[in-house]
Amino acid sequence: MSLPPGFLDELRTRISLTQVVGRKVVWDSRKSNQAKGDMWAPCPFHQEKTASFHVDDRKGFYYCFGCHAKGDAIGFVKDTENVGFMEAVEILAREAGMPMPARDPEAREKADHRTELTKVTEAALAWFRLQLKTAAGGAARDYLTQRGLDEAALDRFEIGYAPAGQNTAFQAMADKGLPPENIVAADIAREPDDGRAPYDAFRDRIIFPIRDGRGRCIGFGGRAMAADAQAKYLNSRETALFDKGRALYNHGPAREAAGKGQPLIVAEGYMDVIALVRAGFEATVAPLGTAITEDQLRLLWRIADEPVIALDGDTAGLRAAMRLIDLALPLLEAGKSLRFALMPDGQDPDDLLRAKGAVAMRKLVEGAQPMVDLLWRRETDGKDFDSPERRAALDRTLRNAIAKIQDPSLRRHYGEAINDLRWQLFKGNRTMPGRGGFRPKTATAPVAATRASALAAGSLSDADLRAALILTTLCHYPGLIDQFEADLERLAPRNPDQTRLAQHVLHTNARDTDSLNAELDSANLTQTLETLSSLGHVRIAPFLRPDGDAEQAALCLAEEFAKLAARRGIDHELTEALEDLETTEEDSHLSWRLNHAIQTRHRADHPEPPETADQGEDRAAMSAHLRDLIDRRAWEKKKR
Repeated sequence: MSLPPGFLDELRTRISLTQVVGRKVVWDSRKSNQAKGDMWAPCPFHQEKTASFHVDDRKGFYYCFGCHAKGDAIGFVKDTENVGFMEAVEILAREAGMPMPARDPEAREKADHRTELTKVTEAALAWFRLQLKTAAGGAARDYLTQRGLDEAALDRFEIGYAPAGQNTAFQAMADKGLPPENIVAADIAREPDDGRAPYDAFRDRIIFPIRDGRGRCIGFGGRAMAADAQAKYLNSRETALFDKGRALYNHGPAREAAGKGQPLIVAEGYMDVIALVRAGFEATVAPLGTAITEDQLRLLWRIADEPVIALDGDTAGLRAAMRLIDLALPLLEAGKSLRFALMPDGQDPDDLLRAKGAVAMRKLVEGAQPMVDLLWRRETDGKDFDSPERRAALDRTLRNAIAKIQDPSLRRHYGEAINDLRWQLFKGNRTMPGRGGFRPKTATAPVAATRASALAAGSLSDADLRAALILTTLCHYPGLIDQFEADLERLAPRNPDQTRLAQHVLHTNARDTDSLNAELDSANLTQTLETLSSLGHVRIAPFLRPDGDAEQAALCLAEEFAKLAARRGIDHELTEALEDLETTEEDSHLSWRLNHAIQTRHRADHPEPPETADQGEDRAAMSAHLRDLIDRRAWEKKKR
């Protein structure tokens, strides 16, 4: 059986050689670098104790430096499973979710045809490059010089020029002895419907060759020189060689650079890629004039786990980022995501590099936002959430978006991140409901004289009481801030005063008490710290006394942060169980989940020895609370 053209390339794109080989070997964690797809293990083909078997996951090949075995995923399955070539392909196709194609007796003929078309495209590229150096290419050379491209850059990116003649390229290829039907099939020329002679596909355009991951020239992109051209950029049409939805500009060189540790950057156009590569960002690619497709996204993830999407800083660029989120969400998996580096308004990467240089671009790439932040921005920018109905609509929209994620663990982490962002948006905007109704943007904090009162202290939740102890401890021991920086970022207290203090502590450079106190005084946060320090459970902490012990303070911080993290996870489980209870009639298993979550949360908040006299009462109280939740859900179902 022969396979249709492109099937094996797509199969190799969809599978990970590391996963295929990983079923047969034990990776050497000391030599392997999973982030770069650089994996080492003892060879499965001969007996050895050292890790001489190397897998390059990005390129899709393995090699043993001991027995010299080498190949790709198909060859590995073929040799280790003792199966034939087609059977190995079928095994991998099942894993990749690709149906095996029907028998195609003409597949070999098609493969040979693709080889012949490659001869045409390579010949055309050589001719286009030559035309750029002629008198006809003078205006194109001037334009490229204005864009900062010297002779070395023109050679590196194989840039050429298609003259303005009607069929100049077609005639040049025919004079080389290439069959006219192949010149048309490779889209160097096109046949008009009226039966006249073929005309050139590219006329008066700067030519950018498009090569696949194996280095074959499969098509071209052309930039019009005429200001009144119908299309500024034009790509080759779909051919037996070229499918623009499955190709990336600068694919091969970017893959090699990413394998050496450079971040993979996805820009919008040819000139952006060229500018970034010349500025040192060699692992840069671009889709071919259209929005990123699913196949291109899979190609990107084969090169790097977290490509950085560097889109233009205009409305169109932002819209493209938002569309990409919807495409990516169902395809996400652990370790595979996207980050977004949005350019300053009105600029593309080439503009930014010209204006501020590579340092500014590197800063943007290193500070690229995770996809969850862009998702949140899309649903909240420019919107007002001053009513329960609007907040509920936001919650529903975000739940529907997150529900597209297939991996349950990843979906849960997205939910937690969204919850953190939600608290940051709403936590400081609450007032008690009363005759004036719900007024989220008119919250009033207690005045300084009453902040330390029992009423103010009583308004703090259990989580805020823990946060009070954490913040007071860090203010007494600023030297511990670096140690707990990551935990502090996730603290998210609901009390607005604590939020301001937490943000200041997180971003301060002070690492001694006097310097930090001076900063807090300048930021009008001294009263907030005094209020927290006056709380009963904070006052009795021994390590907050003048002769306190920093090591004891660090242990306390670790314990409090751990309890808060446990509670967040338990609360998420409780929320999911309640949501499931709304949509199912089978309450027995969900009741157990709810009861278990409530008891676990109670134990996290009120740790006790394993055997206590009140344990039965606690369980009874939890069950009573559970019954109340279930009864309330049942009443809501009937009401709907």
